[in-house]
Amino acid sequence: MRVAFVGKGGSGKTTLSALFSRWLAHSGAPVLAIDGDINQHLAEALDPADGTFTAPPLAAHLGDIKNLLRGTNPRIASRDAMIKTTPPGRGSRLLRPLGDDEVHARHVQHVGGVPLMVTGEFDESDLGVACYHSKLGAVELYLSHLVDGPGEYVVVDMTAGADAFASGLFTRFDLTVLVAEPTRKGVSVHRQYRDHAQEFGIPLVVVGNKVTGEDDLLFLKREVGDDLLTHLVHSPWVRSAEQGRATAPSLDSLEPDNRHALGVLREAVDSRPKDWPTLHRHAVDFHLRNARAWADAATGLDLAAQVDPDFVPGPSSLT
Repeated sequence: MRVAFVGKGGSGKTTLSALFSRWLAHSGAPVLAIDGDINQHLAEALDPADGTFTAPPLAAHLGDIKNLLRGTNPRIASRDAMIKTTPPGRGSRLLRPLGDDEVHARHVQHVGGVPLMVTGEFDESDLGVACYHSKLGAVELYLSHLVDGPGEYVVVDMTAGADAFASGLFTRFDLTVLVAEPTRKGVSVHRQYRDHAQEFGIPLVVVGNKVTGEDDLLFLKREVGDDLLTHLVHSPWVRSAEQGRATAPSLDSLEPDNRHALGVLREAVDSRPKDWPTLHRHAVDFHLRNARAWADAATGLDLAAQVDPDFVPGPSSLT
């Protein structure tokens, strides 16, 4: 199951992405974390004592990733004809989470006990000539070609604010988690997220963060209504880790209320049905939008022809 963590800058979405990933790994579940934020801090959040990530970022090898994923798909003539929204079809190389393939072998590194991939930083050479969403194209292609099964988790820390909806990537998830502090600023993006999610039928829940009492909780319930799934209380455990006062704090010592919240979140993820036709329909829809808006002109091709009308990804497509 694929889970996106979104929220206003400073809401704690990266911290919660890391905490949920560690919680899953601690339980023995297969999990892959992906840092898809323009500020690449997920490795540090996974291991505050030594969050050093040295594996190459996905965006740095986008051409190689395209070559691998297009496989023998006759609808894609070359990697140059493949854009970030190009959907898989018959002949495409489909990936299993943490499978035996070049993408995972090259780009995954264990940090804090969690397998991690990163998109790559927005560096000086990009200024004025590119946007960060061009780098996120590697994550979008990866998820479009990923066949994940029950009990397998992919956790993505997304860009902050409503910017997470600036590309079709937001449709690639089974559940989107909006992390919100109990303040007016903290819940300010909820309406935007809710409206975009409803338009495309994207499952969205809100997780309150840094809740200090009943007043905070009542505020969140009033502002976000039934979207509020659960909440985390202010955590000395997290603060201790972030300040380096505990080199490798055990999740067993996390506050009981926060352990309960992580359990509720996992139950919500596990209860979601995997809807392969809808995931693929969204992928095709955004591919056609991009083709009409800019990609046909940029490539000189009719990219609608890349859509395989008889193909739907899923476990049966692996055979």
